[in-house]
Amino acid sequence: MYALILAGGKGERLRPLTDTIPKPMAPVCGKPILERQIEWLREGGVEGVVFLAGYRWEAIRDYFGDGSGFGVSVEYSVEDSPLGRGGAIKQGYPLAPAGDEPLVVTNGDIITRQPLSEIVEYHRDSLARRNGPAVTLLAVPMVSPYGIVDMNDAGGVIGFREKVELPHWINGGVYVFDRGVFSEFPDLGDHEVETFPGLARSGRIAAYRTRSFWTSIDSFKDLREAEEFIQQEGAAH
Repeated sequence: MYALILAGGKGERLRPLTDTIPKPMAPVCGKPILERQIEWLREGGVEGVVFLAGYRWEAIRDYFGDGSGFGVSVEYSVEDSPLGRGGAIKQGYPLAPAGDEPLVVTNGDIITRQPLSEIVEYHRDSLARRNGPAVTLLAVPMVSPYGIVDMNDAGGVIGFREKVELPHWINGGVYVFDRGVFSEFPDLGDHEVETFPGLARSGRIAAYRTRSFWTSIDSFKDLREAEEFIQQEGAAH
């Protein structure tokens, strides 16, 4: 099984760290996000990776090379000019060897402890109940970015809560695709805007919901929280 990793982000909110590297190469407890992703993908049965790269892509190539030192084979799809996420996927997916297995696609700034194998199995089970190309996306709970103030009917404050889970689910940036769906991706643009709405209307997207650890690293605050989780995880073992 192959995975495509969207790895061209500039990470402007992580500057100056990302002045010389793309955002997915930002280190988390000494390892680039991409290396942690590859470890997670490999545990889920992925044998090869295609980096969908652009900004400062040479930093990725210089670190991973052909992937032999990381237990996977590696290919690079480099944008000459920005194609958008959908265009980058459409350009890069032919580098994954043809086969019957689905393709995994993930945003390059994601760290999660949800086992990939469970998402893939869910995708295959869902596909057996539907016709045509399909997509399964990872859905995670929406957590309030602000502290919640609890009040009584008289307006008195009775408590405070942080990281409150809201009654909504968000796109976790991890997907399992049947290969036939890529023909519907834009040459230039974002698949979530230009392709997913039509797939959803035709019932061709499934969601795998999880409450396992998940974070998208967009800021130094996200970076610190990811490092705190990994450190706690290491201490527990």
